[in-house]
Amino acid sequence: MAKITYIEHGGKEHIVDVANGLTVMEGARDNGIPGIEADCGGACACSTCHVYVDAAWVEKIPAKDAMEEDMLDFAYEPDAEKSRLTCQLKVTDGLDGLVVRMPEKQI
Repeated sequence: MAKITYIEHGGKEHIVDVANGLTVMEGARDNGIPGIEADCGGACACSTCHVYVDAAWVEKIPAKDAMEEDMLDFAYEPDAEKSRLTCQLKVTDGLDGLVVRMPEKQI
Protein backbone atom coordinates (compact mmCIF):
# COMPACT_ATOMS: atom_id res chain seq x y z
CA MET A 1 0.00 0.00 0.00
CA ALA A 2 1.25 3.46 -0.87
CA LYS A 3 0.03 6.86 0.24
CA ILE A 4 -0.19 9.02 -2.88
CA THR A 5 -0.88 12.74 -3.03
CA TYR A 6 -2.83 13.95 -6.06
CA ILE A 7 -2.86 17.74 -6.47
CA GLU A 8 -5.50 19.31 -8.68
CA HIS A 9 -4.46 22.14 -11.00
CA GLY A 10 -6.08 24.64 -8.63
CA GLY A 11 -4.03 23.32 -5.70
CA LYS A 12 -6.52 21.09 -3.87
CA GLU A 13 -4.76 18.02 -2.45
CA HIS A 14 -6.14 14.51 -2.19
CA ILE A 15 -4.06 12.06 -0.13
CA VAL A 16 -5.18 8.47 -0.55
CA ASP A 17 -3.94 4.96 0.14
CA VAL A 18 -3.61 2.94 -3.05
CA ALA A 19 -3.18 -0.83 -2.98
CA ASN A 20 -0.08 -2.42 -4.44
CA GLY A 21 -0.66 -3.78 -7.92
CA LEU A 22 -3.04 -1.02 -8.96
CA THR A 23 -1.87 1.88 -11.08
CA VAL A 24 -1.70 5.48 -9.95
CA MET A 25 -4.56 6.10 -12.42
CA GLU A 26 -6.72 3.40 -10.83
CA GLY A 27 -6.05 4.94 -7.43
CA ALA A 28 -7.40 8.27 -8.68
CA ARG A 29 -10.39 6.66 -10.39
CA ASP A 30 -11.30 4.48 -7.41
CA ASN A 31 -11.16 7.45 -5.05
CA GLY A 32 -13.11 9.89 -7.23
CA ILE A 33 -10.22 12.28 -7.71
CA PRO A 34 -10.99 14.87 -10.39
CA GLY A 35 -8.47 15.76 -13.07
CA ILE A 36 -7.55 12.28 -14.28
CA GLU A 37 -10.05 11.23 -16.94
CA ALA A 38 -8.47 7.96 -18.14
CA ASP A 39 -10.62 7.75 -21.27
CA CYS A 40 -8.90 4.58 -22.55
CA GLY A 41 -9.24 2.79 -19.23
CA GLY A 42 -5.51 2.33 -18.73
CA ALA A 43 -4.50 0.90 -22.10
CA CYS A 44 -1.89 3.62 -22.79
CA ALA A 45 -3.93 4.63 -25.83
CA CYS A 46 -4.59 8.27 -24.87
CA SER A 47 -3.09 10.99 -22.70
CA THR A 48 -6.03 11.77 -20.42
CA CYS A 49 -4.32 10.46 -17.27
CA HIS A 50 -1.35 12.77 -17.71
CA VAL A 51 0.27 14.23 -14.57
CA TYR A 52 3.44 16.01 -13.57
CA VAL A 53 5.42 13.92 -11.11
CA ASP A 54 6.97 15.91 -8.27
CA ALA A 55 10.63 16.63 -9.03
CA ALA A 56 11.75 14.65 -5.97
CA TRP A 57 10.21 11.52 -7.52
CA VAL A 58 11.34 11.75 -11.15
CA GLU A 59 14.43 9.59 -10.60
CA LYS A 60 12.70 7.18 -8.18
CA ILE A 61 10.01 5.86 -10.51
CA PRO A 62 10.52 3.45 -13.41
CA ALA A 63 11.53 5.00 -16.73
CA LYS A 64 8.99 5.67 -19.48
CA ASP A 65 8.76 3.12 -22.25
CA ALA A 66 8.45 4.07 -25.93
CA MET A 67 4.65 3.72 -26.00
CA GLU A 68 4.22 6.10 -23.06
CA GLU A 69 6.64 8.57 -24.65
CA ASP A 70 4.56 8.50 -27.84
CA MET A 71 1.27 9.09 -25.98
CA LEU A 72 2.75 11.98 -23.99
CA ASP A 73 3.22 13.81 -27.30
CA PHE A 74 -0.58 14.24 -27.27
CA ALA A 75 -0.79 15.49 -23.66
CA TYR A 76 -1.57 19.07 -22.68
CA GLU A 77 1.69 20.95 -22.11
CA PRO A 78 3.94 17.92 -21.52
CA ASP A 79 7.14 18.37 -19.56
CA ALA A 80 10.02 16.24 -20.86
CA GLU A 81 11.18 15.41 -17.34
CA LYS A 82 8.07 15.38 -15.14
CA SER A 83 5.20 14.27 -17.39
CA ARG A 84 3.91 10.74 -16.91
CA LEU A 85 0.79 8.76 -17.72
CA THR A 86 -0.60 7.46 -14.45
CA CYS A 87 -1.85 4.28 -16.12
CA GLN A 88 1.79 3.31 -16.58
CA LEU A 89 2.81 3.75 -12.95
CA LYS A 90 2.23 0.52 -11.02
CA VAL A 91 1.85 1.05 -7.29
CA THR A 92 4.35 -0.63 -4.96
CA ASP A 93 5.55 0.14 -1.44
CA GLY A 94 8.33 2.08 -3.15
CA LEU A 95 5.81 4.69 -4.31
CA ASP A 96 4.72 5.52 -0.77
CA GLY A 97 4.70 9.33 -0.57
CA LEU A 98 4.49 9.92 -4.33
CA VAL A 99 3.17 13.36 -5.28
CA VAL A 100 1.59 14.05 -8.67
CA ARG A 101 0.10 17.28 -10.03
CA MET A 102 -2.65 17.44 -12.61
CA PRO A 103 -2.32 19.68 -15.65
CA GLU A 104 -4.79 22.48 -16.32
CA LYS A 105 -6.75 20.14 -18.58
CA GLN A 106 -6.59 16.71 -20.19
CA ILE A 107 -6.73 16.28 -23.97
